[in-house]
Amino acid sequence: MFLSKNPSARALIGVGLFAIALAAGCNKPKHQKSKAAAPAASGSAAVAAAAAGPCQKYAAALCEKAGKESETCQALTASAEILSPAACTAGMKDIAFSLKKLGDANKPCEDLVGKLCAAIGPTTETCNMVKTQTKTFPASRCKSMLEHIPEITADLKKMEAANQPLAPALAASIANGGASFGPADAKVTVVEFLDRIVPGIDAEIAKQFQRLLQRQDFTFRLSSKVTGVTPASDRLSVIVEPSKGGPADRLEADIVLVAIGRVPFSEGLGLDELGVQLDNKRRITVTDRFESTVPGIFAIGDVIRGPMLAHKAEDEGIALAELLAGQAGHVNYDVIPNVIYTSPEVATVGKSEEELKRDGIAYKVGKFPFLANGRAKANQTTDGFVKIIADAATDRVLGAHILGPQAGELIHECAVLMEFGGSSEDLARTCHAHPTLAEAVKEAAMAVEQRAIHM
Repeated sequence: MFLSKNPSARALIGVGLFAIALAAGCNKPKHQKSKAAAPAASGSAAVAAAAAGPCQKYAAALCEKAGKESETCQALTASAEILSPAACTAGMKDIAFSLKKLGDANKPCEDLVGKLCAAIGPTTETCNMVKTQTKTFPASRCKSMLEHIPEITADLKKMEAANQPLAPALAASIANGGASFGPADAKVTVVEFLDRIVPGIDAEIAKQFQRLLQRQDFTFRLSSKVTGVTPASDRLSVIVEPSKGGPADRLEADIVLVAIGRVPFSEGLGLDELGVQLDNKRRITVTDRFESTVPGIFAIGDVIRGPMLAHKAEDEGIALAELLAGQAGHVNYDVIPNVIYTSPEVATVGKSEEELKRDGIAYKVGKFPFLANGRAKANQTTDGFVKIIADAATDRVLGAHILGPQAGELIHECAVLMEFGGSSEDLARTCHAHPTLAEAVKEAAMAVEQRAIHM
C-alpha cells in the first residue's frame, strides 16, 4: 500500500483497502444530523444524497450518469468515505469531466479484459479471474500488458485447460525456494536452483518435508536451473542444466508451473517523479513509522522491507492507521508466521536452528512426532513433527516449526506465546484438550526439558 496525507491527492495503491480506510478515517469529518427528515417516498440517487456530505453527493451524481451497476459507480461508492470533501466538491463542479477522467483511467484495463475474454471465452472461469485481478491494476500495467496480448492469451488458454479435470500427467515446477504440489495422479518434477528446497525454513523440517513429498511421487532436481521451455507436439520441452553450468538435458511436461519468487510492484506509480527513494531491490525506503523519504507519503506491505506476506501487510496497515491517529502502532517482525499450504503443511515462526548457530545463541530443542499423537493416529495423518527451540539460559521460546496436519493453524499458539516472551515451560504447563493435534505442540515444549510423556 502507498498513501499520501495530502487530502487533495490521497492515493491508494496495493494491498488492503480497509487499512487506508482506517488511516484516512482519523481525519474524517463527523457526519452532521440532517435538519429535515428524509423524504418518505423513494426518489433518485441525488435526492437520497441531499442530506449527505459532499462525497456521497459526488458518488450519487456519478452513479446517475455512469449507471448504478457500472464499475465506476461501485468503486466510487465504496471509496466515498475516504475521499476528501474538498476533492469531492471540486468534482461536483464538472461531472462530465470527472467521468471522462475516470473513463480514460479505466480504458486500458477495460480494453485488456475485453480482448483477453474474447480470446479465451467470456463465460470461462479464467475470464472471471482476469476481470477480478485487473480491478487492482494501475492503467500503466494494463497498457504494458496490451502490448503482449498473444503471449498472455496463450498462457491463459493453458490455464483454462488446466482447470479442467486433469488426467495423469507430467508436471514440471520451476521453484525458487518454494514448493508446489500436483494432483495425486500426476508425476511432479521440481527444478530448484539451490541445493535444498524451502531455504529459510529450518533445515531439519525442510529435509523431512522433501522426503514426504518424494513419497507422493515428487522428483527433485536440486542445484539445477531451467534455461528454456519450448512446445513439443502436445507437450512442453523443459531445458534443464546444472546451476553452475554444464551439460543440459530435457524434461517432457504437460504443464509447467513457474514459481521463482516475487518482486515489489513499485513500477508505474510515479515514485521517481515524486522523489520517493527506493532501495536496490526497488522497495520503498521507510522509517519505523512507515514514512518514505518524501514527508507525508507512507508505504506498507510488499513494496517495503520484510517478508511479502499478506498478514504482515495487514498488521502494518493497522499499525500505520494507529500511528496516524497518534497511537502506538507497532509490528513485531520477529513473530511473523510463515505457512506452506501443501499436504502435509509446513508452518514456522521465529528463528531456525541455523539462524541461532549463525548468531552464536545457545539453545535447547524439543521435538514430538505426530505418530505419537492420538488425534493424528485416529485421522491417519501421522506424518511430520513439532519442533520447539528455546533459549538455553532463559528458556524463552525463540522459534517453533511444525511439519504435519493443520500446521498452519497450530503455529499460532506458539506465536502468541512468543509475542508475550513466554518460555517452553509456560507452554508445557498449559492444559491441552485430549485428543487434539495441539497436544503435539505441548509435548514438544515438554521435550525441551526431556519431559515428554507420550513417547
